[in-house]
Amino acid sequence: MHTVGDRFPDFKLEAAVSTDPGKEFQEITNHSYPGKWQVVFFWPMDFTFVCPTEIAEFGRKNAEFSERNAQVLGASTDTHYVHLAWRNDHPDLRDLPFPMLADTKRELSTALGILHKDKGVCLRATYIVDPEGIIRFASVNDLSVGRNVDEVLRVLDALQTGELTACGWNRGDPTLDAA
Repeated sequence: MHTVGDRFPDFKLEAAVSTDPGKEFQEITNHSYPGKWQVVFFWPMDFTFVCPTEIAEFGRKNAEFSERNAQVLGASTDTHYVHLAWRNDHPDLRDLPFPMLADTKRELSTALGILHKDKGVCLRATYIVDPEGIIRFASVNDLSVGRNVDEVLRVLDALQTGELTACGWNRGDPTLDAA
């Protein structure tokens, strides 16, 4: 599995980006957001139960990620057409402000090593990637356990200080002095 210090793999994927007719899809690559941090999270499948709670929460917190110069990207192995259908069907997903990547060929999830060994779907993986394309945070949950979006924001804040941060550190708290 790719982890902290590794370069995030190159990718070029179709994404559902809107529900507006004629503007639904866009090709997204790892170079689509130069100079930005990227928060890339994966879910097992569309039209499931835990997944929309996480995706909707990333959507609600998207402005906070944007304030931190971070682009949120969500992904699963479903097609961009299925992503669009789910967005149209689920009221909490209809107006998502970030792309839903379609890793249909499982190339990115395979490169990252996050496919469930028996089910062949993505585990609940979350990566924070710095503007140079280096993974600075990696977390993977079992299929049944949702992640904490506030914790992802907290870690992004800590990473962006460039300083040492204590357990439970939050934005605005003092950093640690190593001297």
